[in-house]
Amino acid sequence: MTTSLRRKGAVTASAGALALVLAACGGGETDDAATSDETTADGSTDGGEATGRLAELQEEGTITVGFAGEAPYSFQNDEGELVGASVALQERIWGELGIDNVEGVQAEFGQLIQGLNAGRFDIVAAGMSILPERCEEAIFSEPEFQYTTALLVPEGNPDGLSDMQSIAEAEDVQMAAMTGAIEATYASDLGIDAIEVGNPQDGMDAVTGGRADVFALTGISLNWMVDNAGGDPGVEVTDTFVAEIDGEEQLGAGGTVFRPEDTELRDAYNEQLEPIVEDEEEYLSVVGDWGFTAGERPAGEFDLTTEDLCAGDLS
Repeated sequence: MTTSLRRKGAVTASAGALALVLAACGGGETDDAATSDETTADGSTDGGEATGRLAELQEEGTITVGFAGEAPYSFQNDEGELVGASVALQERIWGELGIDNVEGVQAEFGQLIQGLNAGRFDIVAAGMSILPERCEEAIFSEPEFQYTTALLVPEGNPDGLSDMQSIAEAEDVQMAAMTGAIEATYASDLGIDAIEVGNPQDGMDAVTGGRADVFALTGISLNWMVDNAGGDPGVEVTDTFVAEIDGEEQLGAGGTVFRPEDTELRDAYNEQLEPIVEDEEEYLSVVGDWGFTAGERPAGEFDLTTEDLCAGDLS
């Protein structure tokens, strides 16, 4: 399924305005991220003209993004438009890099990197967690969102669940997780036999339909889904928490995903992303309409980098 993104005030820049000379924001997942002495971080030469994949996309005027339909990151609204916080970032950044048209292709979350490397789309914009095993298959932008986990449970929380450990310790509690999502990994690490679902709505349906007692996902996604469910959905969302595995907190952050060979394209994206993330007011002006707060901005107390996350270093 292909759909065009709704444009919301993206700034268009000519190729001649792209001669940025700052060093590339590094994701440590690959050794070949550095550009040559005559190539700037956005893929343009000293003469101001973009090179490589960025130049091709500028010529085409379109970049195609893979998304999974997880609100409020990237999803289709009732009018069939692709919207969300990840979408807003894509519109803003690619518009500034001279690419006016951004199109979306929907896929199951667990198939997004496979689809990226198969050439179905140019990048993945789904708030995807930056994890060591994923960094072996693709390269990531610097973090765009940091997040914590929450649990969707029947109204009243009859099993008294509060975190992943409480699920592992409970008797006769069936957990659901989204295929390919970090919560499925948490479940596996803790020995929880979770059923997997293709998207957030399927997870909610599993709980309301009695096939699962709890559905784990990022707190912002669960709260958005319940707040926009309409009527009384019969479920509630627990307080968010940082998952703990083997005594270590699993701090999480997500970013845009690129093919391993597209380091120049990734670096150009990072160049535009950095000033947005560093300025809280600017960050919220882009993603605040989708329920994101200063707490989701990847800065401050944790200040994780892609290099840290790809290395599994959360200290």
